[in-house]
Amino acid sequence: MKELTPAQRRDLRAQAHHLDPVVSIAGNGLTAAVLKEIDRSLKAHGLIKIRVYGDDRELRAQWLDTICKELDAAAIQSIGKLLVVFRPKPEPEPKAADKSAPRKPAARPRALKPESGRTARTTTGTSAARRLTGGLKLTARAKRPSSR
Repeated sequence: MKELTPAQRRDLRAQAHHLDPVVSIAGNGLTAAVLKEIDRSLKAHGLIKIRVYGDDRELRAQWLDTICKELDAAAIQSIGKLLVVFRPKPEPEPKAADKSAPRKPAARPRALKPESGRTARTTTGTSAARRLTGGLKLTARAKRPSSR
């Protein structure tokens, strides 16, 4: 991988600040299975944190160099037992359906507007009252008896 500029490295450190470690290197060290998991994580995320459980500083630095060389990645930062590694995500391969001409999205049906431009207002019981009165509108309302 080509060398990163200090400004690029600073931006990547800022992005990695909020990340949690996705891979851990423990007692067995940097095995082939751990390298495979780091490779898979780099393909998925591009920028990852790796936690190393061990107190040997030189061994952590050696593992970071090995990871960067074997996986074609760049070392962004090493603070304590955390290693930050970056590799650009690979471009997704186009699928067979994607190779055809782009399709337009289907047109969504639109809501119908009333022809008069006014919305109908109905209240509960209106249709029942009209049925009882034969469609005539009542002008005077009967008062309900008070409960006093």
